[in-house]
Order: sequence, then C-alpha cells, then structure tokens
Amino acid sequence: MMRSRLLWFSLGFSVTAASISQFIYRDLWTDRYALKSDMKEKFDALEARVSNLESLPTENPNPAQVDG
Repeated sequence: MMRSRLLWFSLGFSVTAASISQFIYRDLWTDRYALKSDMKEKFDALEARVSNLESLPTENPNPAQVDG
C-alpha cells in the first residue's frame, strides 16, 4: 500500500515537473526567437542607414585649416 502511494506520487510529481519544464522551455524559446528577430531587424535597418550615408557624395572631405 505504501509503495503504491509512493509510486503514484513519484509518477505524478515527474509528470508535473516535465510539463512545467516544457512550458518554461517554450516560453524561453519564444522570447529568444523574438529577441533574435528584433535584433536582426534593427541591425538590417542600421546597415541600410550606414550604406546610405556611405553612398552620399562628400563635398569637402578635408576642410582647409585656418592659420591664425
């Protein structure tokens, strides 16, 4: 009788722990994926801005120094 209670308790505890860990794993995986896609989007936008700035013609790259 005592062994069967211990067996059922252990089984229930294991199933509960497994389901909780599965939910936590999914939540962390979703957050990681969202962070990864957000960072990729921001770096792509930054790369486009830098590329745009690099393609602009410079009027006077070395301004003349004024001797005074």
